[in-house]
Amino acid sequence: MAEQNHTSVAEFILEGLSDQAEMKAPLFALFLLIYTVTLLGNVGIIVVIRGDPRLHTSMYFFLGSLSVVDICFSSVIAPRTLVSFLSERKTISFVGCMGQAAFYIVFVTTECFLLAVMAYDRYVAICNPLLYSSVMTRRLCMWLLVGSYTGGVLTSIIQMTFIIRLPFCGSNVINHFFCDVPPLLALSCASTYINEMILFSLAGVIELSTISTILVSYTFISFAILRIRSAEGRQKAFSTCASHLTAVTMLYGTTIFMYLRPSSSYSLNTDKVVSVFYTVVIPMLNPLIYSLRNQEVKDALRRTAGRITV
Repeated sequence: MAEQNHTSVAEFILEGLSDQAEMKAPLFALFLLIYTVTLLGNVGIIVVIRGDPRLHTSMYFFLGSLSVVDICFSSVIAPRTLVSFLSERKTISFVGCMGQAAFYIVFVTTECFLLAVMAYDRYVAICNPLLYSSVMTRRLCMWLLVGSYTGGVLTSIIQMTFIIRLPFCGSNVINHFFCDVPPLLALSCASTYINEMILFSLAGVIELSTISTILVSYTFISFAILRIRSAEGRQKAFSTCASHLTAVTMLYGTTIFMYLRPSSSYSLNTDKVVSVFYTVVIPMLNPLIYSLRNQEVKDALRRTAGRITV
C-alpha cells in the first residue's frame, strides 16, 4: 500500500482557522498586522545589530540570526494564510503543500537548535567572561549557526522522505491553516505508524538534546550569578538571560505540546489555535522581548533613531 502513487491527490484544500464568512476580514486584518509587526521588528533588530559596532559580539550575532529564522519561519506560513482569507477556494498544490511542510520543519528545528546555541553562548559569557572572546570566535559562531541549519535541513529531509511516499487517495481536505505533519498524516489511506514513530523520535531527540543543553547551561549560569557580589552585577547578568529564557519557554512549551504526544490525543481544532501562537505570534514577540528586556539593545535603538533623525 505504501508504494502506491501519491499523485492520486493533485492538490489539497486547507480548511483554515474558521469557515465563517464574517470572520475572514477580522482574521485577515489580525494576521496582516502580526506579520507586518514581525517583519518590521525582526528587520529592525538585524539593522540595529549590523549598524552598531557595540553589538558586534557573538550574543548579538546569534540574536540577529534568530531574527532571520523568525522572518523565514513566519513567511512560510503567514502569506499563504493571508491569501486563503481572501480566496473562496482554499487550495494548495501537492508540491506547494509538501514544500511548505518541508520549509516549516527546517525553520522550526533550526530555531530550537539556535536557542540551545544561545544558551551555551550565555554560559560562556557569564561563567568564563575572561575567555569569552577567545572561546566564542567568529569561526566557532559560524560553525554553530551552520550546524543549526544543517540539523533543520536533515530533520526536514528525513520527515519529508517518508511523507511524500504516503498515498493520499481519499479526502484532500486538511483540517488546518497550513500543511503541518499531523493533519497530513491523518489524510493518508495507508498506515502512518512509521511516520508517527519518526515524528515522535525526531521531536524527542531534538527537544531532549536542546533542552538538556539549555538546562545545563542555565544551571551553571545560576550558580555563577549567585556568586556575583554586587546587586547591579547580578541584575545585569540576569537581564541578559531573562529574554532568552522567555523565548525558550514559549517555543518549547508549544512544540512539546504539539509533537510529543501520541497520535490518539491529537485534537486538530485545538492544535490550530496552538499553531497560530508558535508559527505567527512567537516570531512577532521575539524582537519585542529581546529589545524591551535588554538594555544594550534599547540603547542601540536610541542611537540608531538619533542618527536617523539627525
